[in-house]
Amino acid sequence: MTAINAPRDKYNAVWIIFFILGLGTLLPWNFFMTATMYFTNRLKSSGSFSLSNQTVNQTDGDPRNVLESKFNNTMTLCAMVPLLIFTCLNSFIHQRIPQKLRISGTLTAILLVFLLTAILVKVEMAPLTFFTITMIKIICINSFGAILQGSLFGLAGMLPASYTTPIMSGQGLAGTFAAFSMICALAIGSELQDSAFGYFITACVVILLAIMSYLVLPRMEYFQHFMENSGARPSAEEENNMDLMEKEKKPVVSLTEDEPKASVSVFNIFKQIWVMALSVCFIFTVTIGAFPAVTVDVSSTVAGDTAWKIYFIPVSCFLLFNLMDWAGRSLTAVCMWPGKDSLWLPVLVVLRVVFIPLFMLCNVEPRHYLPVLFGHDAWYIIFMTLFSFSNGYLASLCMCFGPKKVSPHEAETAGAIMAFFLSLGLALGAAFSFPIRALV
Repeated sequence: MTAINAPRDKYNAVWIIFFILGLGTLLPWNFFMTATMYFTNRLKSSGSFSLSNQTVNQTDGDPRNVLESKFNNTMTLCAMVPLLIFTCLNSFIHQRIPQKLRISGTLTAILLVFLLTAILVKVEMAPLTFFTITMIKIICINSFGAILQGSLFGLAGMLPASYTTPIMSGQGLAGTFAAFSMICALAIGSELQDSAFGYFITACVVILLAIMSYLVLPRMEYFQHFMENSGARPSAEEENNMDLMEKEKKPVVSLTEDEPKASVSVFNIFKQIWVMALSVCFIFTVTIGAFPAVTVDVSSTVAGDTAWKIYFIPVSCFLLFNLMDWAGRSLTAVCMWPGKDSLWLPVLVVLRVVFIPLFMLCNVEPRHYLPVLFGHDAWYIIFMTLFSFSNGYLASLCMCFGPKKVSPHEAETAGAIMAFFLSLGLALGAAFSFPIRALV
């Protein structure tokens, strides 16, 4: 097939499918985090189990019971460790496990976990039992989610660079949707149990839609073309304008066949993409280091006793972050500056570290060491806008460019490696968030 005869993505169907798959990757977990108040509420003191009766922690004076007070930290640990381990494993073993099994299998497993979670909303159980089951579900969701995310980025890496954008954009919309749902539930005064049940059922519907979309994907002529002709790579100018023309043809084996693919070296690929890999890792280390550990504790200085005091963090922190992050991710569909070989990209990535001290100098409460230099709400909103937009835009650029710095038959592995470093950034950010918050 020549470049002139290359098929087009009719109605942007493949692009839309990748968007839905990106949405299905993170929406379930975002709803899970949105329902944190529901989980902690079910862990409150109860006479049914002795451990939950320890309503006062004698060490730090925390009025909450042991399980409730440890929920967030334990949830972070149970989420990040499996995410990092299984993303790493996927980078090395993805060639030995069929793509269809890795993607449709993990989506199905996540669907079953959320169906169970929705059912358990209506089931009474002892706090310790509920805590244990919840942590097991978190481990399962993030283990399967790591394989799913790595496989999706690897798959997108075999298409033009612009097809990583819908995955990133879908993930950005997932956070926005969850934050908006939280604000709506707060506004209408919904019961925690009803809100949580709605979150989990919505997540199940989205996952089911993602499964159906993936099953349709192999039937798309445009998708088939790049699976059968992985040497077909557009020029940088054509990719930036989403032109679907090929530069050349190098036939390889279709993913739908059982024949082995050309062998690739993970370490040789890393040597070619290390700048992009470390960049995306640093982006998320900085982001998770400040958000939400520091940003969620900023208090409004202008709200007084108005409703803005209640909505300040849900709107200015969570909704604004996810909206601007989504906007940044989506912008790469029409603009990819700086280029994949430009020094400006790693420079801009490193400059983002300035947001950590800026947020630390906002009106974070409680604080012990640093003064408040940016007390007005407007400063916080400006910082959050730039912080979240740069996160989405630069991360999306790195994820798009990484697989395009290697040979076509190495693109899937490169995408999986990029997903691993993204997860590594999340884990490092979570670890650094504790000392960063303590320094305030």
